[in-house]
Amino acid sequence: MSVKIRLNTASATHVVLAKVGNPQRDEPLQTSKEVFPISEEDQPALTAIFLKPFKNLMAHRFTHHSSLDQHEMNTCVKAIFETKDGLFERGVEIAKRLYSKSNHPNIKAGDLCIAHIKEAQVEGEFVQGLCILKSESVVPFLSISTKNGDLQISTEQGINPDKIDKGCLILDYWSKKGYYVLTFDRTGTDSRFWVRDFLGVEAVPDAAFLTNAYAKMAVEFLEEEAKPEDDTPPWETCNAARGALEYFEEREKFDLEEFEQEVLKTPEAKTKFQEQRARLEEEQGQPLETSFEISKKDVTKAKKRINAVLKLDTGVEIHVKSTLSTEHDPVLERGYDDKKGMKFIKVFFNKDMSA
Repeated sequence: MSVKIRLNTASATHVVLAKVGNPQRDEPLQTSKEVFPISEEDQPALTAIFLKPFKNLMAHRFTHHSSLDQHEMNTCVKAIFETKDGLFERGVEIAKRLYSKSNHPNIKAGDLCIAHIKEAQVEGEFVQGLCILKSESVVPFLSISTKNGDLQISTEQGINPDKIDKGCLILDYWSKKGYYVLTFDRTGTDSRFWVRDFLGVEAVPDAAFLTNAYAKMAVEFLEEEAKPEDDTPPWETCNAARGALEYFEEREKFDLEEFEQEVLKTPEAKTKFQEQRARLEEEQGQPLETSFEISKKDVTKAKKRINAVLKLDTGVEIHVKSTLSTEHDPVLERGYDDKKGMKFIKVFFNKDMSA
């Protein structure tokens, strides 16, 4: 089920702040001593910064093996939504939870913002939300000011809104199912720390999630299958990936049995794909549906990600876009030059588009 969300009506009203270190490195946890109210004149700018990262993210929800009543984050969020007076106390609890989970040596210290959001829209209704952002780096900013009738320049250290590392937006929707949670982790190091250990969420197996999951699996699987030898050109694996996505483009509904017959074809390929699916199910902690409505916008996203890169030992890199076709009148040719004793790639073109 796809849920319609609009954030252009939302406003950040109050925020709890913290500096979260790594306990393994004896770095402290410091929290603000009270809730910081955001003035009306600052709300538009801060709200835009807080909510900008949450566009086009897949939905998650809190999950617990026995009961959501035993889920610490779910309990904190529920208390905040029930009474705004609980924002400070529960916000500090959230900061303490993050600190206790930040005990891996790769986890960096950072600044934490826990902001209350009002009037976000879910399915046409206004709901409140909780935005949690962690920034693990600061950057220098230039400031030009007037002093004694002259101009002067100085630098300040601050958070770059476009470089916020981790975040989640919890909306007061699906309260009995674990709330509707949007989350991201740009560090790419160990998202399990943020998603599993700290937040304790699982992906909602809706059309967007399932389309993404199966499309990604199919592309990765067929790209690997298209490489029987190290010499296989990257544009051939690119073609294999595009072929996998044609199934998703041409149909409204995904059926695993049909997909295996028409795309995978051989018993060996079917078995390997089933093993890959089992690994993903174990990683996600939930089984994947074998039949679902295909999300066309997520198929389009998957196509844009198909780009092959050939890195050569001479320092040359060739990037092959997913739109390149090599089946008819190919524009790329591989060969071997006996005189140089080296392999080569010949590129045909009509016009230099970089000129």
